[in-house]
Amino acid sequence: MIRAGEAFVVILDNRSLLLQTLMPVKPRKKLVMPPRRESIESRAVIYAHYSSDLQRDASIEDQIRLCRGQIDKAGWRYLHAYTDRASSGASTLRPAYQALLEGARRGEFDIVVAEALDRLSRDQEDVAGLLKRLRFAGVRLLTVTEGEIGELHVGLKGTMNALFLKDLADKTRRGLEGRVREGRSGGGLCFGYDVVRELDGRGEPIHGGRRINEPEAAIVRRIFAEFAGGKSPRRIAVDLNRDRVPGPRGGEWDASTINGNASRGTGILNNELYVGRLVWNRLRYVKDPTTGKRISRLNEPDRWIVQEVPELRIVA
Repeated sequence: MIRAGEAFVVILDNRSLLLQTLMPVKPRKKLVMPPRRESIESRAVIYAHYSSDLQRDASIEDQIRLCRGQIDKAGWRYLHAYTDRASSGASTLRPAYQALLEGARRGEFDIVVAEALDRLSRDQEDVAGLLKRLRFAGVRLLTVTEGEIGELHVGLKGTMNALFLKDLADKTRRGLEGRVREGRSGGGLCFGYDVVRELDGRGEPIHGGRRINEPEAAIVRRIFAEFAGGKSPRRIAVDLNRDRVPGPRGGEWDASTINGNASRGTGILNNELYVGRLVWNRLRYVKDPTTGKRISRLNEPDRWIVQEVPELRIVA
């Protein structure tokens, strides 16, 4: 009989094997976990945001109400809400969003609650970065729609949101192109024109209607006539300001407003609408991933949409 603590040898095929010393086995103690006190101590904040023209300002209050219900149900302590109104969901350069990150860095709360992941951002890279920063700060991220957010949500939901943005941009572009081909404006209002407000048979607004503003059209004709007579854009601007003629934005005139950029079609002298030709899609806009600002770039001429609109001609 082998006692505990003794070593023994087994002879097998003329070879000796020294087996491990038998040690007395102590009974295991039952591991008792401390009670979870998260529902009492966790501090929760809400992030609410809307950007679409189809949503109302009350959308913020609706989101807060839903998130408050989630917080109260979990028993967390509600602190306050971060709200961004009428700002793009494709950019993180939003005041409340940045304040949320700063608050997480300072350890002001333990949980962030939002209605859905796309309320925080529709950009997959931004969502991944947000989750990384919150986890580093020891902050959990939850939404009413998806529950607690993890890497899987970032991958799947981020891809879906990116596809949504691309699809929305394509549909918007198709709608604007159709409007331009009907001789209507694709957006923006040029000096010398007024917006025409019209309704269709169902009472829905018809966008893109323009008509000539005669007082402003007289200024446009004056600029073209003086430039054709040999006067420089700078001299024209000086004379317009001397005569107290309001500029396109209500301020003073300067040479760049008149001269603009010929290749981009900007400036009074380069605007082809004044000769009855509507040009659309000359420029495209891309977002700088660092600053979030839109940068204009010139498209190839074969991508431009040109439509004759003789009724809007100001200069003969």
